[in-house]
Amino acid sequence: MKTAQSINYQTLGDKMRYYKKHPFSLLAAILVGLAALITVCVLFLLVGYILIQGIPNITPDLFAWKYTSDNVSMMPAIINTLTMTGITLIIAVPVGVFSAIYLVEYAKRGNKIVGLVRMTTETLAGIPSIVFGLFGYLIFVIAMKFGLSMMSGALTLAIMVLPTIMRTTEEALKAVPDSYREGSFGLGAGRLRTVFRVILPSAVPGILSGVILSIGRIVGETAALIYTSGTVAGIPDNLMGSGRTLSVHMYALLSEGLHTEEAYATAVVLLIMVILINALSGFAAKKIQSNKG
Repeated sequence: MKTAQSINYQTLGDKMRYYKKHPFSLLAAILVGLAALITVCVLFLLVGYILIQGIPNITPDLFAWKYTSDNVSMMPAIINTLTMTGITLIIAVPVGVFSAIYLVEYAKRGNKIVGLVRMTTETLAGIPSIVFGLFGYLIFVIAMKFGLSMMSGALTLAIMVLPTIMRTTEEALKAVPDSYREGSFGLGAGRLRTVFRVILPSAVPGILSGVILSIGRIVGETAALIYTSGTVAGIPDNLMGSGRTLSVHMYALLSEGLHTEEAYATAVVLLIMVILINALSGFAAKKIQSNKG
């Protein structure tokens, strides 16, 4: 079925005549454009409000190495956020990628276990983060006796982002043409070599997209970490120590009601951190894609 976008118009009149013949296409175009405009406006309003409220309140004291009740420094929270993100990805990425490889490359099509795994993954993706926090508190904090620690928080977040990494990796692997596999098998390569030498390099950009989405959720998570990693405003000596991330730090400042300005400044730093991580990840994906080409 031809759409207005798939037809090359010579003049604006041709386009108007098309829309007169297909009024529903005109309505759909208006609705889509309106939805896109609203989304962009909301995004700019949120970002603009955070920047206007936060930038004037950024002071050198907020970046002091040690947190006190006077400077309410966010530097320990920044270090904890980077640490939490790294540990979570180290746990979740290998499990998610290898699980997706099994589902796509090794499992037989129509396998009931594969269908069960995919249904479970989609169900996990829709569970609220507070439920993950309570689960992590019961399992990692109490049952496994990890206590309120960075490790408990990282394990909980790894379970949270695992569905995203699995699904995006699975779709990225499915997008690789079967001719790549057939050509590799035809040259005598085994399945394992084909997967790691041919399939995975071609699917890296899609896999990194899932990792980027996971990083955004890790950095912005609050509810699950309050119950698992705690709210201690300092850098723990090891992974079994308690510490707060930037999002938890911002929540604590707002909930106290004494440092609202500093909370907005923290939001600015959190926003910049997410943008930088996403930009670096996108740059890495483009470099890998260009080197592969």
